[in-house]
Amino acid sequence: MSENALTNNGESSSALGSLPGGAAEHAPTTTREPASTLEGLSGVVSDWASDKQAFRVPWGKAMMWIFLLSDTFIFTCFLTSYMNVRISTTVPWPNPSEVFALNIGNQRIPLILIAIMTMVLITSSGTMAMAVNFGYARNRAKTTALMLMTAGFGATFVGMQAFEWTKLITEGVRPWGNPWGAVQFGSSFFMITGFHGLHVSAGVIYLAVVARRVWTGFYDRKGSYETVEITGLYWHFDDLVWVFIFAFFYLW
Repeated sequence: MSENALTNNGESSSALGSLPGGAAEHAPTTTREPASTLEGLSGVVSDWASDKQAFRVPWGKAMMWIFLLSDTFIFTCFLTSYMNVRISTTVPWPNPSEVFALNIGNQRIPLILIAIMTMVLITSSGTMAMAVNFGYARNRAKTTALMLMTAGFGATFVGMQAFEWTKLITEGVRPWGNPWGAVQFGSSFFMITGFHGLHVSAGVIYLAVVARRVWTGFYDRKGSYETVEITGLYWHFDDLVWVFIFAFFYLW
């Protein structure tokens, strides 16, 4: 009986050793898992160290999108705060059609200046899109002309906004009050339109600098006109923000 037991034990141990799923083969697998994880991490580190991109997006364009996303949050906070004040105030809100009306001849036309400003910005989006198209076609003359035209539209918008501010200040509008109704009107107006006007002013300077580089052949030597497209992203964002300001502040 003892000899049979020893024989059976020997046969079972040899059978376990010959099985592909034996315990002897499982032990090295558990020890190799951390090593493979470390190899993967070292690969990620080496990719970042060699400046490899996970997605084929230029860094300048990616950073511009991140900047515009953060700006979106800021403008959203401004407009949300304005709408909250507008809904919660118990004092009548000044009528935008009356506040922003202009006397032309013997007629008082509501929102005429705001309508012209809106058309100017919409037109500037078209010229900027054409500038980007001619930029990728390596047409320096047309790209420069269209970018300068876009900057001119932006400067015109800022000039009209300065006229609007001067008119309202002369009529008694202040951040802490106004002659027509809720005191929050002045602070909301100067905060929202002023912040947007600052962006447009910066965009005009940005356009002028990039247009000069296009004209001097800087981007031809660089071999890429992506900066023109990045400039266009910023400008289109400013135009889009104005559409929301126009809808919520002037038309509401």
